[in-house]
Amino acid sequence: MNGLSDAALRHLQEVADLPDLSGTPYEIVEAIGRGGMGTVYRALDRKLDREIALKVVQAPGGSGEDVERLLREARVLARLEHPGIVPVHDAGLLPDGRAYYAMKRVRGRRLDEYAATVSLPERLRAFERICEAVAFAHAHGIIHRDLKPENVMVGPFGEVLVMDWGVAKVTGLPPLSPGEDGRRSEGTAHGTILGTPGYMAPEQERGEVERIDERTDVWALGALLAFLLAGAAVPKPLEAIRRRAMAAKPEARYPKVEELAADLARYLAGLPVGAYREGLLERAGRFARRHRMPILLVLAYLIMRFLLILWFGR
Repeated sequence: MNGLSDAALRHLQEVADLPDLSGTPYEIVEAIGRGGMGTVYRALDRKLDREIALKVVQAPGGSGEDVERLLREARVLARLEHPGIVPVHDAGLLPDGRAYYAMKRVRGRRLDEYAATVSLPERLRAFERICEAVAFAHAHGIIHRDLKPENVMVGPFGEVLVMDWGVAKVTGLPPLSPGEDGRRSEGTAHGTILGTPGYMAPEQERGEVERIDERTDVWALGALLAFLLAGAAVPKPLEAIRRRAMAAKPEARYPKVEELAADLARYLAGLPVGAYREGLLERAGRFARRHRMPILLVLAYLIMRFLLILWFGR
């Protein structure tokens, strides 16, 4: 008797792990992503005849912590109705005990894939939209804590979505579910490290949960900006913005994402930025770049006047 091939075994394993969707309007098409906590499937919502993404706890009988964390992520997303944050349609428990939530199916590329194909100004415009979504979350008392290129999607029409809010910290708002205070809703205690190396602020790397606030996400945004600037000739004002966002001490960073975004907007508009003190020559050069066309017209006029004077003065 011939044994099954590795591909056949993997297929059987995937089928065995498929969630029981009986009693729901959803039908799985294929798995499109896997993580430590769950699997994301491309699925069909038969009731509304549309494709969705379905995130489900990894396997039946998963820990109560995994179930609660997935449902908590769904509740966090449900609070954040913003064009830059994927909307949640539904959440609950399946007959096999797995938690799930249904969300918009996002089409596009991850930020790292997108950045490899576009110019620096386009990357910076995408970064501005990331800042808008994160600032919106902060205004609703939610700190992302895991901002990185893999957690940002750019759609075919330039839309930018911040994904994966599974380790978000909730602050300054009513609890996500009855009986949860701010610390319990966060699900972490002092010394617990959540995030991704290279995109965690120093206080986050040290597990100082009580010190994590908006400035922690500002640091991660600075790391994202550094990623987007890699390989480019970076002007000093832009590098100064990156450095201030990634300052080791939280009090030295931009206090709010809006201020980081505003400094970047000033740079893109050819205006002085708060993070960098210009010299006289730099200020003159920036003025010349910003007003290039009027300056060229004035120079052309003066040259013509000079040539006419020379001609008629002969």
